[in-house]
Amino acid sequence: MEDNTTTQAVYDEPVDRVIFDFALSRRGFVQVLGAGLLIAVSEVPVLGQAAGRGGGRRGGGGGAGAITARLHIGKDGVITVLTGKVEGGQGARAELTQAAAEELHVPATSILLIMADTDLVPDDGPTAGSRSTPSSVPAVRQGAAAARDALAELAAKKWSVPAGEVQLRDGKATHAASKREVTYAELVADAEGEKSLARPIAPNVTLTAVDQFKVLGTSVPRPNAHDLVTGAHKYPSDIVRPGMLYGRVLRAPSYGAKLTSIDLAPAKAMKGVVAVQDGSFVGVAAPTASAAEDALAAIEATAKWEPAPHPASTELFDVLRKRARGVPANPFADELGKAAKKLKQAYNIAYIQHAPMEPRTAVAEWVDGKVTVWLGTQNPFGCRGEIAGALRVPQDRVHVIVPDFGGGFGGKHSGEHGVEAARLAQAAGKPVRIRWTREEEFTWAYFRPAGVIDAEVSLDAQGKLTSWHFININSGPSAVESPYRIGKSRSQTVGSEAPLRQGSYRGLAATANNFARECFMDELALLAGQDPLAFRLAHLDNPRLRAVLEAAAKLFDWPTRVKQKDPNVGVGLACGTEKGSFVAACVEIAVDRDKNEIAVRHLCAAFECGKILNPANLLSQVQGGMIMGLGPALREEMKFKDGKILNATFSKYLVPRFADVPKIEVQLLDRPDLPSVGAGETPLIALAPAIGNAVFHATGKRVREMPMRLV
Repeated sequence: MEDNTTTQAVYDEPVDRVIFDFALSRRGFVQVLGAGLLIAVSEVPVLGQAAGRGGGRRGGGGGAGAITARLHIGKDGVITVLTGKVEGGQGARAELTQAAAEELHVPATSILLIMADTDLVPDDGPTAGSRSTPSSVPAVRQGAAAARDALAELAAKKWSVPAGEVQLRDGKATHAASKREVTYAELVADAEGEKSLARPIAPNVTLTAVDQFKVLGTSVPRPNAHDLVTGAHKYPSDIVRPGMLYGRVLRAPSYGAKLTSIDLAPAKAMKGVVAVQDGSFVGVAAPTASAAEDALAAIEATAKWEPAPHPASTELFDVLRKRARGVPANPFADELGKAAKKLKQAYNIAYIQHAPMEPRTAVAEWVDGKVTVWLGTQNPFGCRGEIAGALRVPQDRVHVIVPDFGGGFGGKHSGEHGVEAARLAQAAGKPVRIRWTREEEFTWAYFRPAGVIDAEVSLDAQGKLTSWHFININSGPSAVESPYRIGKSRSQTVGSEAPLRQGSYRGLAATANNFARECFMDELALLAGQDPLAFRLAHLDNPRLRAVLEAAAKLFDWPTRVKQKDPNVGVGLACGTEKGSFVAACVEIAVDRDKNEIAVRHLCAAFECGKILNPANLLSQVQGGMIMGLGPALREEMKFKDGKILNATFSKYLVPRFADVPKIEVQLLDRPDLPSVGAGETPLIALAPAIGNAVFHATGKRVREMPMRLV
């Protein structure tokens, strides 16, 4: 009997959030409300807040209940489409624009997409978990298709013809037999037209068939590309409000340190400076950024702290093991006892930072008891709730706007920077900008969880996997389950008392779990006396994973290159699946034994995520993900001691540079017969184990830790 049990920890909240203990009473809060100017982001009337907006399921789509909550057709013919998703460089703006254009039978240039404005758009959930493609694209398509059907019915009624005789194309409805036509804008210009678009979106609305795609499936460029490359686009860091002040927040000198006393008088004595102490929160706002720095330094000199003990990164993995919450024993002792061969190994994964190009930034402005906050976040509605909860106001008194921002990679789900800006603006009675420094981003933002992974396996005399026990401590359950055919299998995640704040990251635990599993598979292949590719294929029943593995190996010419004998060159491969997509990678590396360095020279990858919706953007996602993955594989790790981060700068925390980028070849496998799923995360997960396996091929030494080292 097979036992293929997977036990995963329940991660209801993926981010360790900052808890603000503001001490302001409600009466005091009302008394300090400031005045300001509320700015909307659209010049056209939109109805994203119409009845039926969704409840914000995590990562979900379909937040709109009525057509008008998803789109609006203006008198000028502009079609405004609304979504709660954000654009942080991943290409959602183009893809969601395509989705609406496809169903409305108009060019992508006819669509104006408004994203992530909580006063205007439906709550489509956070932009996380690779959910925009499988959830929000269908939701936008359904809303647009419902509008298309409504437009056809309006035209049919206007002309007294069957709706099936009405053709919709390029913003017009036409009736070929009578040669009549009318624009979409004209159809909805009266009360009847408006009422037609106010009806609910039917769940069974007919969507355009894949073989009829005209816009989806093509490489539509990002709609605001011109503004991005010319500098016209306003990132959160570029937002400036009239009379705006610049804020800085007091940070503890070490993790866990408790503020025992501070004197705000030196800052308050400075011209134009506002200083606030509210519970454990201390901040200043000043007319210039340099004045804010001076004010913060003045009060920082008066602060007294009570430090707290904190482990060092050199003892991280021992700490995680000691603090683990119940590591289960291997339940397959019988299989181990009768196994022809068996193997047990441990793998370690360090903490890393997201290192986005744009650190956390927020601008807050109050008017008539309502605060508008412009910030970079992947979770606009969640941040709205976070700000409202911290400041003790109803959520409808918080308006969050998210301009397209400079990267998140899972690191911007929380809204503490928005809370900080809003609290300082509340005290100052003026707009306030908070922009974290790079050191603050490295120190006080959350980290990708570190992990310790134990793997123990038994093999029979034919080299088949008879039992598999896989335990991940702390880093999480993503992709913890093995995709391989195994007699008895149990994969589990257990928590630990983590020494650093941790949360989502691109691929999250899938990178750690796949690194351990795929490096372990190479060790098992050697134990079984088989080629790593052949060993995997012998245990793979999933045709989609087989397809990418075979495609990558063919592109790389694995059978030939695995036989090369250069002692300073190695090749390796790995594959994996997560978020419904599939990836395989083959790499060639060179080792410099004198410098103890590993350089990736050639990377071949195959990737499949169902039907491809935007080939150029997908290729960029895969290439970008793999380049990003070089850092955690080879160099990136947080170093800390005595509660302080030791490498909180780019000069010490070494992300990939241009010189690190190898020759990259990517084969995208298009599957029109399958639903489209996300591609923002899975491309990362095969790179690190492929490199690790290549290191063994070159040196005969196994590396079981990320980042990898030769010594």
